[in-house]
Amino acid sequence: MFVGVLALQGSFHEHIAALRKLGVDAIEVRKPEHLDGISGLIIPGGESTTMAKLAEQYKLIPALKEFVASGKPTWGTCAGLIFLANKAIGQKKGGQELLGGLDCIVHRNFFGSQGNGQFGETVTVTVAVRQGNLLATAFHPELTSDTRWHSFFLNMLKEKENPNRVIPQNESEKQHLRQQIESKDLPIFQETECLRFEI
Repeated sequence: MFVGVLALQGSFHEHIAALRKLGVDAIEVRKPEHLDGISGLIIPGGESTTMAKLAEQYKLIPALKEFVASGKPTWGTCAGLIFLANKAIGQKKGGQELLGGLDCIVHRNFFGSQGNGQFGETVTVTVAVRQGNLLATAFHPELTSDTRWHSFFLNMLKEKENPNRVIPQNESEKQHLRQQIESKDLPIFQETECLRFEI
C-alpha cells in the first residue's frame, strides 16, 4: 500500500514521518503522474492559497480533482480541509481554486489569522468530518506524536480494498459501532465539546 502526500507546501514531512512510523510507504506528490498507483492521498496543513497556486502552477488541479472523485480515500488537514471543501468563506481577494468533493462550507481563519485567534465567546465548531472516501480535520494531528488519526485513515484504505465489510443495518448495530469507535479514544483533544462521528 502506497499513500501519497501532497508535497507542495506545509506539513507534508510530518505526515510522511507519521506514516513511516506506522510502516507505510509514503510518496511525495508534486506532479500529476505521482498520483498513479497510490491507494490514498493526504493533503497537509499549511497555507491553502499558496498550496492552491502551486497546484495550479504544476498543473495538478485537474489530476487532484479526478483523484478525489475516483473514490480513493483522501484526507485533508487544516489547509487540506479547505482545499477539499465545496465552498470557502473568508478567502483572500481573488480566492483560490478548491478541489471540492466535501459537501461543506469552510470559513477560513474563523478564529482570526494563524497564531492570532480570538476566543471571546463559546462557539460550537466541527473539527473533524468523514464523508464517504473523504476525511477532514481542522487541526494538525501530524504535529503530534499521536498516530491514531493516521491509523484511522489507513483503516479507510483497508475498507476501500475490502468493500464487503459489514455495514450496520439498524439502530442497535449503529449504536454498537458507535461504542466501538468511542472506546478507541480516537479524539486527540479530549477537552472538546463537539467532536462527532456520524455513522
